[in-house]
Amino acid sequence: MHLQLNKNEIAEIKRLCALSEKKGRLTPALLNIIYQKKLFKLFVPKEQGGLALSLPDALQLEEQLATIDGSLAWTVTLCSGANFFVGFMDQQKIGQLFYATKICMGGSGAATGIAEQTKEGYVVTGNWKYATGTPHLTHFTANCIIQQNGKPVLKEDGTALIRSFYFKRSEITIHHEWNAMGLKATASHSYSVNKLNVKAARSFLIDAAHATLKHPIYSYPFMPLAETTLAVNTLGITQHLLHESAVVFAQKQLNSVAFQQADAALQTARQKISKMRTAFYNIVEQSWNELISKKKISVKTTRQISSVSRQLVKLCRKHATEVYPYCGLASTAETSTLNRVFRDLFTASQHALLTYKQ
Repeated sequence: MHLQLNKNEIAEIKRLCALSEKKGRLTPALLNIIYQKKLFKLFVPKEQGGLALSLPDALQLEEQLATIDGSLAWTVTLCSGANFFVGFMDQQKIGQLFYATKICMGGSGAATGIAEQTKEGYVVTGNWKYATGTPHLTHFTANCIIQQNGKPVLKEDGTALIRSFYFKRSEITIHHEWNAMGLKATASHSYSVNKLNVKAARSFLIDAAHATLKHPIYSYPFMPLAETTLAVNTLGITQHLLHESAVVFAQKQLNSVAFQQADAALQTARQKISKMRTAFYNIVEQSWNELISKKKISVKTTRQISSVSRQLVKLCRKHATEVYPYCGLASTAETSTLNRVFRDLFTASQHALLTYKQ
């Protein structure tokens, strides 16, 4: 899957991304391009105005976006990931919700809310961090621990039952706490609700067994889907960093010895990352074919995806830190593109999903 963009369009998007960085949010003009290209609807059915992509196609598209700009790709990834939840909602109850051109869900995967069961639904209280795209989200998603009479509802294995919810923008309070060094335009602020009455129809379970739509993507296990989509963001941002580094090397007119060292680090980075990228897409393609042919993905394949995703991110971080020092003091200026890419990379790759072994 390739972005249908010409050189002029890419140049304009880069200009808008630089402006978004300064404003701390995606600009209206950049959002309009996203809506036109249906980039928040990567996994929404075509009949609901989406692209209905396979996972391999979606990952390639997200990687391409990340080579253009980290905040752009991260926002598309996280918001399309939240819109993906359409496949687990009651289709009769949500009606025309996802048909809207500018529908954009977003939120947090952390279960930092409590939902007390009632006759009509739930009373929800909670505070969640890092909701990417808060300025333009139409709905906020959140995970909550389910309680009944003040006590956690337990599953058969004895663990607490966690369900997902979505709230209307008018129902939540945004807390402007996003002060990360990178991915500034993602505006990933916190949000909260307090004793909010939510109907049962606005609660759902993100699990293949509870999918309400038939597209294969909704049968793909959520954890490897999340791991792979985040990994390609780090991959794309790293490729952008290597490209910008090459531009700097050419401009600096390094002496022969210094250039040889810098160029050697750059070429090694490209070769090693390219090799790992191939391994990554091979296992993703294998998993998708497995899903189509066998209706499920084996535990072995799931573990391989998790392992390769982490290896890819670790390798990208390693080579970024080996190449960046050759770029000189000018690349540390916050106004430089290279510095922004570096900050984006080491913000995106901090995500716990890709840092710690599960």
